[in-house]
Amino acid sequence: MNPYTQWITLLWMLFSGATMGLVYDSYRVLFNQFRLPRWTIHLMDLIYWCGMAIFVFRMLYISNQGQLRFYAFVGLFLGVWGYFLILSVTTQRFVVVLIKIVQYILLLLKRLLIVLIWIPVRTLYRIVVGLLGVIGTLFTFILGVLLRCIYPFWKLLRWMTLPAISRLRIPEWMKKSKRICVDLWNRWT
Repeated sequence: MNPYTQWITLLWMLFSGATMGLVYDSYRVLFNQFRLPRWTIHLMDLIYWCGMAIFVFRMLYISNQGQLRFYAFVGLFLGVWGYFLILSVTTQRFVVVLIKIVQYILLLLKRLLIVLIWIPVRTLYRIVVGLLGVIGTLFTFILGVLLRCIYPFWKLLRWMTLPAISRLRIPEWMKKSKRICVDLWNRWT
């Protein structure tokens, strides 16, 4: 392996180490900000280390066809150490600010949905319910007035047809079905 490839590999490993630190800081800040249960830290650590192992070996494969040398470990260590020495605090602050920005945007979207969708739908629902209530009240009032107006004519019609109706004989099956319907009605009410 020539010195150029070795330097490229060392630079890739420095980059990989810095990336490992960046991802670790981001993961740690997210874990603290969202206050996840303590048992999830083990699962997240496993996912982190598996992901970082795949990432580092992929970078190693890109830089020198996967040859693992001592300077690759030195590059990783220097990359992580340099990152934590120089960029760790800045990254943590940036991730916290980014989380707050995302939370603020989500809050704005929630408020926007409430103002643009929920309030008009609720207002429209209240208007429709109010109109149906007014229409129902008017219909009941008009029907009551109409029945009061028709009631004398109904009494007269009933008085005139009572002799004819009393002479008609209702079949037994109709009486039985009437009784069944009345019993069902009484049972359900």
